[in-house]
Amino acid sequence: MGRPIWKGSISFGLVNIPIALYSAEKKTEMHFKLLDKRTKSEIHYEKISADTGQQVPPDQVVKGYKYKGGDYIVLEDEDFKQAAVEATQTIEIADFVPLSSITYNFFEKPYYVVPEKKAEKGYVLLREVLKRTGRVAIAKVVIRSRQYLSALIPEGDGLILDILRFHDEIRDPSEFNFPSEGIDKYKISEKELQIAEMLVENMTSEWVPGRYHDEYREAIMDWIEKKAEAQGAMPPSQGEGEGKEESRKVVDMMELLKKSVQMASRRRGKEDMRDEARSEKREAESGKQGAGSRERGERMEDAV
Repeated sequence: MGRPIWKGSISFGLVNIPIALYSAEKKTEMHFKLLDKRTKSEIHYEKISADTGQQVPPDQVVKGYKYKGGDYIVLEDEDFKQAAVEATQTIEIADFVPLSSITYNFFEKPYYVVPEKKAEKGYVLLREVLKRTGRVAIAKVVIRSRQYLSALIPEGDGLILDILRFHDEIRDPSEFNFPSEGIDKYKISEKELQIAEMLVENMTSEWVPGRYHDEYREAIMDWIEKKAEAQGAMPPSQGEGEGKEESRKVVDMMELLKKSVQMASRRRGKEDMRDEARSEKREAESGKQGAGSRERGERMEDAV
């Protein structure tokens, strides 16, 4: 389960629920080292004093806030806690709102909320009342010297605390030139809309998270392995120059939509065949187990 990133309690009216927060993310991104191209030796960064030009030891590095007149006010870890003790130890629920009222651009990062020992009753009470009312709890939490807006959301047997962006952290859509005109402006025909709807229907499926994975990361790893096998030689470039001629042509939206529908139908057919094959395999295995059980039963009857 790993170590919690925060411990404290949820304040639900007069009810306090001791909990711990665990990251809901599993980091899978690739990590690259910066190297000296000539020697392939790793590059290290040092914290250097702007006054002396000397390296500063880690235990002497502190946080400072530039105050009036240019003076720095030094803040130690304990200062952040003492400035607002309750805020650093409590997730205080301020409001309950429908989940659908929070637009997607507010959600930032999820955490699992796990109850401490003997706190299960309050935890389950909060979880169930959120499920029954169809609401989520809006609260603030201080994590690593910064306060965040958050939403407590019931999920299965647990609760998820999703960090939300504050309203002033989200850029105003009016800053961007979105096409506000309707379909007539862009001469989108009813036939094109119908075919586009057909494409959506053909590509519609159940949400299965495990179906999607980081294909780009896999491609990079394959590329690295090829370079390693070739002892640093670059693999031949693939697809270089392809599609340049196509991009010069005028796009026929109708033709592209029709081809897309055909491709989606073929893909769905292949997926259905794979699902059917897996189903048949499970049935066959189940049949073998059943036959084995009958044989064991017959042997036991013979023994009796």
